[in-house]
Amino acid sequence: MPLLTVRHVTTYRYRQPVAFGEHRMMLRPREGHDQRLIEASLDIVPAPRDLRWLHDVFGNSVAIARFAGRHRELRFDSRVRLDHRPLNALDFTLAEHAEIWPFAYDTEEMPDLARSIERHWRDPERAVDRWARRFLRRGGPTGTMALLEAMTHAIREELTYIPRHERGIQEPAKTLALGSGTCRDFAVLMMEAARSLGLAARFVSGYLYSPGRDGEGHRGGGNTHAWARIYLPGAGWVEFDPTNGILGNRDLIRVAIARDPAQALPLHGTWTGFPADSLGMEVEVSVTAAPVPAIPVAATPVPKRSTPAC
Repeated sequence: MPLLTVRHVTTYRYRQPVAFGEHRMMLRPREGHDQRLIEASLDIVPAPRDLRWLHDVFGNSVAIARFAGRHRELRFDSRVRLDHRPLNALDFTLAEHAEIWPFAYDTEEMPDLARSIERHWRDPERAVDRWARRFLRRGGPTGTMALLEAMTHAIREELTYIPRHERGIQEPAKTLALGSGTCRDFAVLMMEAARSLGLAARFVSGYLYSPGRDGEGHRGGGNTHAWARIYLPGAGWVEFDPTNGILGNRDLIRVAIARDPAQALPLHGTWTGFPADSLGMEVEVSVTAAPVPAIPVAATPVPKRSTPAC
């Protein structure tokens, strides 16, 4: 499998020197059995007076920077290299009782899943509910994975992806009404549709590797990306990217996981000056791949006896 390198550069420019308040960054990928961080660096110009790291309530790695003085430019340059192991959601094994929808989560899991099952967005006309129930099989049982697969592909095929650089999320009902949205809008629609069916769902912020299969890349490359995670007994938290119709983590580099998108902002902070001082923000994201170097295997003599580890 290839090693993936991510470079994420954000630059803020101002007409005259301004003072910077606290800035919080979620740029360091989360490690796990499917994603291993090899190296990471974070360069900030001007250098912060103080930089500290912490883990938030979801276990995300958060950097907090504080600054001194006044400056006309602020630049964050994050570089990471990681070993990414693609997993296909259709290969996951669900617990027998969860193979068919509806099913119930175990009582031991419910206290931790309850807030992720709870609806977070208004749906006064029940548009999201009706949309989600389109995928239930009439006259027979509905397979849980088939249901989520159909929902993921429907968003990819029926809604138009339109990049939007302003902060904020469209209400899921509005996304359906407009027939368009960004990756984060589609992720939230997927989450709320799953929640309407009693499933626990979370928001994921990260990066997208777009290898350009068959001459076409994924939608949403060249910037930060967003998708959904849904908890399925027996399989655990499984990724679904409705923007690209991806089931599983293939080409998805996980950075932050949260119950709500506002809890997973890649970078945010404050500055003090006149509103007209801001000259805007530039964001550059690149994800490239390199083959994993082969590790030579040398012959090792086998001892006749082994000593148990203490």
